[in-house]
Amino acid sequence: MDLATAPARLSVSHLDDLNPGQRAAASHGIADLRGALATPVPPLLVIAGAGTGKTTVLAHRVAHLVLNGARPGRILLLTFARRMAGEMIRRAEAICTRAAGAASLPSNAFEWAGTFHAVGAKLLRLHAQSIGLNPDFSILDRGDAADLMDLVRDDLKFSESKKRFPKKGTCLAIYSYTVNARAPLADTLQRAFPWCAEWEKELGALFGGYVAAKQAQDVLDYDDLLLYWAQMMAADEVARTVAERFDHVLVDEYQDTNALQAGILFGLSPQGHGLTVVGDDAQSIYSFRSATVRNILDFPAAFEPPAVILKLEQNYRSSAPILEACNRVIGHAAERFTKDLFSKRAGGNKPVIAMVADEQAQVQFVVERILANREAGMDLRDQAVLARAAHHSAALEIELTRRNIPFVKFGGLKFLEAAHVKDVLSILRWAENPRDQVAAFRVLKLVPGIGPAVARRAFESLGARPDGFAPFLEFRPPAAAVEAWDGLVALLLELAASKEWQSEIARLRLWYNPILELTYDSTQTRLSDLDQLEQIALSHRTRASFLTDLALDPPEATGGEAGAPVKDEDWLIVSTIHSAKGQEWRAVSVLNVVDGCIPVDLATGTEEEIEEERRLLYVAMTRAKDDLVLVQPMKYMVRGQSPGGGKHIYAPRSRFIREADLEAFERLSPRATGTDPSQPAAPPPKPVDLKSVMREMWK
Repeated sequence: MDLATAPARLSVSHLDDLNPGQRAAASHGIADLRGALATPVPPLLVIAGAGTGKTTVLAHRVAHLVLNGARPGRILLLTFARRMAGEMIRRAEAICTRAAGAASLPSNAFEWAGTFHAVGAKLLRLHAQSIGLNPDFSILDRGDAADLMDLVRDDLKFSESKKRFPKKGTCLAIYSYTVNARAPLADTLQRAFPWCAEWEKELGALFGGYVAAKQAQDVLDYDDLLLYWAQMMAADEVARTVAERFDHVLVDEYQDTNALQAGILFGLSPQGHGLTVVGDDAQSIYSFRSATVRNILDFPAAFEPPAVILKLEQNYRSSAPILEACNRVIGHAAERFTKDLFSKRAGGNKPVIAMVADEQAQVQFVVERILANREAGMDLRDQAVLARAAHHSAALEIELTRRNIPFVKFGGLKFLEAAHVKDVLSILRWAENPRDQVAAFRVLKLVPGIGPAVARRAFESLGARPDGFAPFLEFRPPAAAVEAWDGLVALLLELAASKEWQSEIARLRLWYNPILELTYDSTQTRLSDLDQLEQIALSHRTRASFLTDLALDPPEATGGEAGAPVKDEDWLIVSTIHSAKGQEWRAVSVLNVVDGCIPVDLATGTEEEIEEERRLLYVAMTRAKDDLVLVQPMKYMVRGQSPGGGKHIYAPRSRFIREADLEAFERLSPRATGTDPSQPAAPPPKPVDLKSVMREMWK
């Protein structure tokens, strides 16, 4: 059945597998959209509690729109991960196919589904001429953007200051926060970077120079993809053209959006018609990335009449006792959309508050519990240990290593941050855009015998001439660089003129592989990474699309540098709470649930910061399915506050768990956890003469 000729009313059996709350959210405001006088779909806010199936709801809402006459190509679905957008579209297509027949949708019907940044890049290229952009602009990843910031910083002589000027990464973070939060620089410095406040004037000049450098080179950074899009939506004629592309806009994880992203949405749909946002104010934990919980809290009142609010409260992840404790913790929030998670799962144990003597006792207790769970049949990979900050798990990681317990720590070296991968991508980026100074400097300095001064002179020799890399044929490098230089020039000229994208990386590697072997260790692992890069390239039609997609949605990690241990069939997860959001495990242990760690001391300056710390603990607790342990050391080490490098202080339980809340937990005393320092130590084991045992083995 073709959806364009489908009956005016289709069966709604595709909604039968949803619970009442999910069904209401998936179908709200959608009657039949085929008629020319169809009523606009009103704005909708879906408050989706942890583990309540928000992905299922979004997929069903998209499918329900299409099955009721919406055109897939006029639906915009915005997410924070391309994988999630793909998953929702796959589910929506499957629902449509089941409901309306195998030939219901053409391939690539949903052409506008992806991350904010990816969709922004696509729209900017389409409308580049209308906003003064070169449609062939390059996109800088974070590392390259920091390098360009550093070049401008050096040009302005700020690196020569007698007082310590902020490093390139800090400068980029300040710039990014200011842009995404739509905040004055002074406010950004006061709110998030107070130690840099004395450099306000110089930072303003640096950011002006950074913007000028990007524009001169026809490059955009990640923040520009949102900034230019937001500015485009503020220009009436262009904004109208962009907004008319879409009848429906759906946004996932709305609590993680920043001021720029909210501005984009209101530009796309000023009255909120066809706008659906899904999120959970209780899981808004990324203010350090300039996300603001105000976006979701203030969303209903942004429209007249206000947006409809629907709540998803049936949890499919955690046991009822765990949810009871979670509800109590978040119930004390100063401002929130009230909801109470519930589960139809019967049974389950109360979550545990385990009091231990100190941090070392915490490590021993957590490791023993992990091993006990494993002996009871729970795989290591079904367990996780979460911490407020990465360094809080350092002692645990040492003990896991000592006991030969394999683990993966969320994070690690990202694929595109690996030096050898960046080298290859820089060559391709420079071939694509000869004005890209950051890519040029990286490539030029790969040539043995060429340092920063020669690299700058070589790049400047290109000038603004239209013949690309031809001036390099006349450039004279140092004698030690001649052989590699000639090969590089031949490569650049060939890539610039290439019509055979699929073979470009293989050609590039003929020049680069010998450079790699001279420059780096672990050669075989790095060559394997380049093999992987070459395979990724085969799925792209052009060099430009390859570079854009990798910049916007890079692979997670390099082989041998991060990710799962390759020599073990099972491993434990160790993670910060921020990195654990969106994940789930059967058993979760949360370290240092004490004041000073949760909330961390540095985040108690304002009521807003304290409330976000409360939400962090809530996010950690809601990751657990069956077994949740909050570990409370009775004392812990505060480092850097005494001449000896640190001191132990007594630690009260986290303020987020009040006395009345304790009835929702099982409490283990230091004696029960086996860490009471007042108890006599166990007698040492009786000596065994292992030498004689070994001799007896061979008799």
